[in-house]
Amino acid sequence: MKDPMRLVERFCYRHPRFGIPNLMKYVAIGNVVFWLLGLVNPTLLSYMTFSARDILHGQVWRLVSFLLYPPSAGWLALIACYFYYWIGSSLEQHWGTGQFTVYFFSGALLTALYAFLIYFTLGLNVEVTGTYIYLAMFFAFAVFFPDMQVLLFFVIPVRIKWLALVDAALFAVGVITTRFPLNLLPVVATLNFLLFCGGELLRRVRRSPARARPAAVNFKREAARIRREQAANLYRHKCAVCGRTDAEYPNLQFRYCSRCAGYHCFCEDHIDNHVHFTE
Repeated sequence: MKDPMRLVERFCYRHPRFGIPNLMKYVAIGNVVFWLLGLVNPTLLSYMTFSARDILHGQVWRLVSFLLYPPSAGWLALIACYFYYWIGSSLEQHWGTGQFTVYFFSGALLTALYAFLIYFTLGLNVEVTGTYIYLAMFFAFAVFFPDMQVLLFFVIPVRIKWLALVDAALFAVGVITTRFPLNLLPVVATLNFLLFCGGELLRRVRRSPARARPAAVNFKREAARIRREQAANLYRHKCAVCGRTDAEYPNLQFRYCSRCAGYHCFCEDHIDNHVHFTE
């Protein structure tokens, strides 16, 4: 079975204009607008969730508005909006606009399909927000930037991977304690995380957790691997930060970083402005 991210990557290569640039900026703006509307009239927020029954009765805006539902309540919603905007923008820079757009909306599509499925098969109508879609985005961020630090309560520095582990534990508890079929809703919403990031997650788990220093790189072997990947992806160089390739940007210069563990390529904008790979 082919890696889903590889298929998405090839699709985005063939359609370089596909995707919504700065998608999370628009999502965050929508979150804040709906949060303000909720302050004015809390009843309005009940018309923004995903509801299969109400959509079939003409309230089609719910197909989109549930993605803009505030990710938290009270003033914490503003902090949550900024946090998800930050991690979403970081993923867009890492993957590229097209791939991040596919990842975000694939979670939305899976959520919608499952909500319709349980409505038609069991007659159960559930009101859904984008909470688990944002969680899937956070899990993906934790896979690619596990050692990034954030200030918990604006004071305590915590690595992203530890926050992700806590969220995963709470996620598992919720799945176990919630009655069927509602307990599968968060699983379905985050299924795209396993599809797109499962391979990378397994590779990181299998690596030795403690290394005094990065292992020596066999550049001849790594160069051969890069050439095979380049032949499969129809480009020679791809920036490990922003995802731009020499096929899309032929005038852009690319270089390899000697301080990173491994064999990683960066464009001229990020060769001196990136977090070094340590394993």
